[in-house]
Amino acid sequence: MSRSEKDKMLNCEQYNPLDRELSKEREDCALLCKEFNDSSPQDTKQRQALLKSLFGQKYQIWIEPPFHCDYGQNITLGKQVFFNYNCVVLDAAKVTIGNHVFIGPGVQIYTSTHPKDPAIRRKFFESALPITIGNDVWIGGNAIILPGVTIGNRSIIGAGSVVTKDVPDDVTVGGNPAKIISSNK
Repeated sequence: MSRSEKDKMLNCEQYNPLDRELSKEREDCALLCKEFNDSSPQDTKQRQALLKSLFGQKYQIWIEPPFHCDYGQNITLGKQVFFNYNCVVLDAAKVTIGNHVFIGPGVQIYTSTHPKDPAIRRKFFESALPITIGNDVWIGGNAIILPGVTIGNRSIIGAGSVVTKDVPDDVTVGGNPAKIISSNK
């Protein structure tokens, strides 16, 4: 029996993102994001209900609109997570974010990647690698987190950094590509 494109996607294999099931899930997510982004800041109950629908969980999380993601259901958020304005999470693979994480404005988190071979890219295949962000992490504005990266507990990602490799616990990284600048101990 052949496996679904969604199964392939979630297992970090090449998949076709134009698959009907995946397209429908992205459309549903886009509608939830639009509703959230258009909601009134005074209607906190509506916003919390929309976030619960989007992520399938309920914790103390704060997201400043606009916010965009592909699926929502592939994002797991810890307690007291804050996303500032204009963040994007491409969650074709699992994105796990720990407790007490601050994410600055314009941060981009990308699990999706494309084949190096242009012949395969022309067939519109892609794959995705999970991203894990530990507890008590601060990600500065306009940072970009690339597929497959793990960010350790209590680390700081400098504004504008492009994180291409894993970041250990208790360090500050910055630059493009991001490199360790200092220890946080």
